[in-house]
Amino acid sequence: MGRDIAEDRKKESPRILLRRRVRELLGSGDLEQVLRELRKIPPRKAINPLISVFYDSDPELRLKAISAFGQVVADLANEDMESARVVVRRLMWMLNDESGGIGWGAPEAMAEAMACHPRLAEEYVRILLSYIREDGNFLEYEPLRRGALWGIGRLAHVYPEMLIELDAAKYIRPYLEADDPSSRSLSAQALRMLGDKTDY
Repeated sequence: MGRDIAEDRKKESPRILLRRRVRELLGSGDLEQVLRELRKIPPRKAINPLISVFYDSDPELRLKAISAFGQVVADLANEDMESARVVVRRLMWMLNDESGGIGWGAPEAMAEAMACHPRLAEEYVRILLSYIREDGNFLEYEPLRRGALWGIGRLAHVYPEMLIELDAAKYIRPYLEADDPSSRSLSAQALRMLGDKTDY
């Protein structure tokens, strides 16, 4: 039986084997250990396997994949900025209605990449903010919008001045009245990090 499984694995494509390897890495050890191993893989090759884990049913595994993704995209940006931009634009496409998908984890992954690389943040922070704006690229689907709020909070922690300059609090405040408790909590956390004095 074990021999049959080993034989089947030998027939699998390198892409499938890499996807399995990345998932196994994420499921073992802490993030620093995972990153040490992931950095043995060229950044471009690690991107797709990490994105595939955004759809996993295990929230802890998804979050670890998003955190690792941010670091890997930052590494890629340090090597080749245009390639990193292509990856971020891919996440944007995943959130586009025309993509035909849902885009699970895409707002969080965008934010994590920006949190790990200030130049990406400068270029794409307005896009992330637009996902919660009704006059912007508003995400109709609440779980995705919640992901954008999480991402804005992540950036508020790392680059508060950048978000203050964009008057981000003005767009976050309405979510203090959201029906979704998680959205209310995420917006309150982001506002606190921005030093907003709104009563919440």
